[in-house]
Amino acid sequence: MKLTVKQAEKLINVARESISAFFEDKEYEVSESVKKEFSMERGVFVSLYVKEQLIGCIGFPEPIMGLAESVAKAAKSAAFEDVRFPPLKREQMKDLRVELSVLTEPEVIKVKNPSEYPSKVKIGVDGLIIRDDFGAGLLLPQVATEWNWDAKEFLDNTCKKAGLSPDCWNNMKRNVYKFQAQIFTEQNGKIIEKKI
Repeated sequence: MKLTVKQAEKLINVARESISAFFEDKEYEVSESVKKEFSMERGVFVSLYVKEQLIGCIGFPEPIMGLAESVAKAAKSAAFEDVRFPPLKREQMKDLRVELSVLTEPEVIKVKNPSEYPSKVKIGVDGLIIRDDFGAGLLLPQVATEWNWDAKEFLDNTCKKAGLSPDCWNNMKRNVYKFQAQIFTEQNGKIIEKKI
């Protein structure tokens, strides 16, 4: 199910309210009407930027709870619990930009030989997940276009994100998944659907 820009606006508002509540020492609760409208279970990531610098990105690759609740939890975690970045400060709120990626369910990329993986990945369309017993890594579809990677570089960097060697995908023991995302971002005070 595709979301409209109007729906994305409500969800980005949920993300912002969830972050603001933390500064007020309040437990944020998604309103019943919004919870009901976005009760569908979808994977989602919330990316936060201050002056175009990424300051947090956390989400749920799998559809494990209602979309509105996932957004609220992911936004709070991205703002205050992403270990790669210092927690968001209250004074940064005025420059905060929220980007929302609503995911399709990850599907295993089926190959007979690992060398086929690059040909099965569409840059600008697919995001990637690599999982094995030692770790998991996920990169959103927009990351490959932002870094101008080809499919092999995208696979290598997803391995690195999992804490594995860059060519780890070249091994049938790994599970390689792809997914797509509908991406919405704030731009000049408006919500737009981002094309990648």
